[in-house]
Amino acid sequence: MSAQLFNEGATQERAENARLSNIIGAIAVGDLVKSTLGPKGMDKILQSASGHGGGSGDGLVVTNDGATILKSIPLDNAAAKVLVNISKVQDDEVGDGTTSVCVLAAEILRQAEQLIDQRIHPQTIIDGFRLATASARAALEAAAVSHKDDAAQWREDLLSIARTTLSSKVLAADKHKFAEICVDAVLRLQGSTNLDRIQIIKKTGGKVSDSYLSDGFILAKKIGVNQPRAVKGARVLVANTPMDTDKVKVFGAKVKVSDTAQLAEIERAEREKMRAKVQKIAALGINVFVNRQLIYNWPEQLFADAGIMAIEHADFDGVERLALVTGGEIASSFDAPDLIKLGACESVEEIIIGEDRMVKFSGVAGGQACTIVLRGGTTQMLDEAERSIHDALAVLSQAVGEPRIVYGGGCSEMLMSNAVDDAAKTVPGKKSIAMEAFARALRQMPTILADNAGLDSADLVAKLRAAHYDGQSTAGLDLFAGAVVDVAGKVTESFKLKRQVLLSAAEAAEMILRVDDIIRCAPRQRRH
Repeated sequence: MSAQLFNEGATQERAENARLSNIIGAIAVGDLVKSTLGPKGMDKILQSASGHGGGSGDGLVVTNDGATILKSIPLDNAAAKVLVNISKVQDDEVGDGTTSVCVLAAEILRQAEQLIDQRIHPQTIIDGFRLATASARAALEAAAVSHKDDAAQWREDLLSIARTTLSSKVLAADKHKFAEICVDAVLRLQGSTNLDRIQIIKKTGGKVSDSYLSDGFILAKKIGVNQPRAVKGARVLVANTPMDTDKVKVFGAKVKVSDTAQLAEIERAEREKMRAKVQKIAALGINVFVNRQLIYNWPEQLFADAGIMAIEHADFDGVERLALVTGGEIASSFDAPDLIKLGACESVEEIIIGEDRMVKFSGVAGGQACTIVLRGGTTQMLDEAERSIHDALAVLSQAVGEPRIVYGGGCSEMLMSNAVDDAAKTVPGKKSIAMEAFARALRQMPTILADNAGLDSADLVAKLRAAHYDGQSTAGLDLFAGAVVDVAGKVTESFKLKRQVLLSAAEAAEMILRVDDIIRCAPRQRRH
C-alpha cells in the first residue's frame, strides 16, 4: 500500500536515477564548454530568440568565455545549474578560469560515475576526493613561487600572466600589446583591486591593434555650446540635479492667466529661479560642472557666461566613476556649500576618438585612474575584446594581492596528478581508488588542451607525465609547437586562480555526488 506524498504533478527521482541524472547533466555542461579551453579553443555563437539580447543589442554574442556562455543558456538540470554557479563565482572571485572550473568538475564526476558503477559508495568516493584535493593543493602550494621582491622579474611575471590569459581570447594575435596595456593599468592601482578606476571605452572603426591606454579619465560626452574647450587646474562639481526650468511640483495643478503679460511673468520667475540656482553653483568656485541630468539652453548659456564648462546627461556609471577618480562626491542640492565635496584634476579638454567628441580628465586626484580605448571592426568583436580585457585585469589585480605564480600548459595539473597518485599509494582501502580517479581527472585537462589544438593528446600527455616523473617539474605543453617543453617564464598563471579552480571544482563534484533524491514541484497551472 502506498500513500501519495506529493501534490499531483510533482515528480521524484531517487537513488541511482537521481545520481545518474545529476552526473549526466554536469558532464553535458562540461562537454559544452570544453572545446573553448586553451589557446586553440573555439568560439560559440549565442543568439537570443527575441533578437534583442546580447551586448551589441542585436541578440548576437560571439564568445569563448565560459561564464558568458553558461549564464546565457537556459538549463533545466539541477546539477548543470550548480556548475553554472561555480563558474559565476570563479568569474567574481578571480575573473578567469571559468571554463577550467566547469571542465574539471565535469571530469571529476565522469570518473566518479565509473566508480559508482563498480559499486563503490558515494561517501567513500567523496572521502577519497577530499584526500586527493588536499594532496593536490599541497603540491600546488609547494610549486608556487613569488618574485615580488624583484621589480623587473615581478613585472615580467605579470606580463606573462596577462599573455597566458589573453592567449585563449579573441585578442591572442595582439596579446603582447594588450598584456602591456593591462599590466600598466593594474600597476597604476597601486595594489587596489577596485577596477572601477579603469574605464573601458569601445569605439567601432579601425582595427583591434589601434587600441591604446590613455592616462586619465575619458567621459563619452560633449561640452556645451559656447563654453571653454579646455580648462587647466579644474575644480569639478559632479551633480545629479534637474537643470531645466522648474515645474510646479503639485500633480494636476493648473495655472490660469488672463493675458500674455501674466504668462511672461511666470516664465520670468522660472528663469530667475534657474539663474539663482546657477549662481549658487558658480559661487562654489568651480570651473567644470558635470550633471547626470539634462542641462537646458538657458542654464547652459548662464554657465557659458560664467566661464564654466558644463557637461550634461553623463550616464550614471560615468558620473560614479568620475566622482571616484576626481575625489569628489555627487551633489544634488547646493544650499549648504560646506557639505559639498568638489573634485579636482590638472586639466579637462575635448578630444576626438574615431568620429566622436569626448571629454578627457587628466591628472585626476585619484592618480590611479586610466582609460583603455578599444577599437575594432564590429560590435561583437569589441564586446568580446572588452570581456577579454576584463578577465586579464581581474586576474592581474588578484595576482598583485597574491603574488605567487604557477606554470600553465598542463604543468600544474600534471604536478598535482602525480602528487595525488603518490599519495594514493599510502592510503589503504577503496579511498585510494577514488584518489587515483581524481588524478586521472586532473590529467584530462592537458589532454583537452592538446585535443583542442588538433594534436595527438595521448602521446603528448604520456610524454608530459614521464617528464614530470623524471624530475622536470616545470615541463608543460607547447600547443603551438606540439611538444613538451620547459614552460617556466613562458606560460605563467596566477596561483590564486589555479587554487580556486581546484577547490571549486572539487566542492561542486562533492555536492553533486551527495545527492540521492531530486524532487520537482508540480508546474504552476495556467489560468484560462
